[in-house]
Amino acid sequence: MKGWINMKKTWSILCLTLLCMLFAIPAALAADPAEAAKIDTGDTAWVLMSAALVFIMTPGLGFFYGGMVRSKNVLTTIMQSFFIVAMISVEWVILGYAMTFGTDINGFIGSLAKVGLTGVGMNILDNGTIPELAFVAFQCMFAVITPALITGAFAERMRFAAFTVFILLWAIFIYNPMAHWVWGGGFLAQLGALDFAGGLVIHILSGVSGLTICILLGKRHGYGKLPMLPHHLPMTVLGATLLWFGWFGFNAGSALGANALAANAFVTSQSAAASATVAWVLIEWIHNGKPTILGAASGCIAGLVAITPAAGFVAPMPSVIIGLVAGVVCYTAVAVVKAKLSYDDSLDAFGVHGIGGTWGAIATGLWATKEVNPAGADGLFYGSSDLIVAQLISIVVAYALAIIGSFVLFKLVSAFMQVRVDESEEVSGLDIVEHGERGYAQSIMTGSPVIGSAEDAAMAMQAFSIDSDPVSK
Repeated sequence: MKGWINMKKTWSILCLTLLCMLFAIPAALAADPAEAAKIDTGDTAWVLMSAALVFIMTPGLGFFYGGMVRSKNVLTTIMQSFFIVAMISVEWVILGYAMTFGTDINGFIGSLAKVGLTGVGMNILDNGTIPELAFVAFQCMFAVITPALITGAFAERMRFAAFTVFILLWAIFIYNPMAHWVWGGGFLAQLGALDFAGGLVIHILSGVSGLTICILLGKRHGYGKLPMLPHHLPMTVLGATLLWFGWFGFNAGSALGANALAANAFVTSQSAAASATVAWVLIEWIHNGKPTILGAASGCIAGLVAITPAAGFVAPMPSVIIGLVAGVVCYTAVAVVKAKLSYDDSLDAFGVHGIGGTWGAIATGLWATKEVNPAGADGLFYGSSDLIVAQLISIVVAYALAIIGSFVLFKLVSAFMQVRVDESEEVSGLDIVEHGERGYAQSIMTGSPVIGSAEDAAMAMQAFSIDSDPVSK
């Protein structure tokens, strides 16, 4: 009886505690009425919608990359992007936001006062019109997609355990510092560098890091000797479409409001993507004799990459030029330079993101104008050379951080675990070896009568063979 009474007391105390928490938590999070009055609901709605648009880009990237690998590695490739969404979101809330947007310490890193989003609550963003939590959510999606871009460079040959450790360390020690230097008030921002939505922070950093890792890992088994063709181009086009769609949130959302600057970024993004698609298809047509859908998909991504740092600083006509040049230089990097240098950047992360981001950062220094964004600067074509100098310095810093940082982290991870799969495992496919799954029905892969004619079966075996080799554009 006494035990029963003690149990009832215990449950009563627990219930009272929970009730207190239910009332206390909203009170702790509630915004000050004066602060709430400063919040613009339209701006807030646009930033939250943009965060959702940027979110869909990473699963879209999984499809974009997934269609370009061999069928035996499609799930592994999609899994890498999908898992990054979860892992980096947790890292961002716990540590990433504090490192990136905490109070600047000597121009190099943010203070850790906001670890675990401590003190963020429902406060309004400094000098803004949205809750800081909306900004946290928006920037979280940027932190998510950046390391996912790297995976295209080392596709089909890295162990999942090593991949997770490397990506987590890369986000903490490479992405967060660089994002702070450019967007968080760090030394590059103080120098005057401009990066509206991530040419320096996202595309150069991920593309150059990807190139570094693919060289350290070595080439895929049979690279340059066996056929390396995309196994499912419709999947790749679907992924490219999702990326193009989400990119409007990526660039226009970086205006942090439903305003004229967002409209400018929206239009410049579309025009650059469109002109780069046209340029890539035309140069491919001239160079190879046929225009391809893979080329069109790659071209639109190249244009979007190039306009990303400039979208909120340049007018629509320069964005067309930026896109046209991006289509040409990125195609050259992918179809000519990679073949001559013979490095195995599986899905052209460097050729598209590294090269496209570099051109975009330079273009920002050429065409940026205060007529578009008074908070920006005038570029070389508008009478000032200061910005192009700052952009070039920032590009060098981004390349150095990506190369040195990725090299050190790769060697660190390699000291504790095997990074690359064995040759026999690579031949079998990472889907089975690493995850115990297949992306496609066995009957299709073995040319079952369900396929139809003998010719159909032979074509299916060629398309889905687990012994064929990967992709090269």
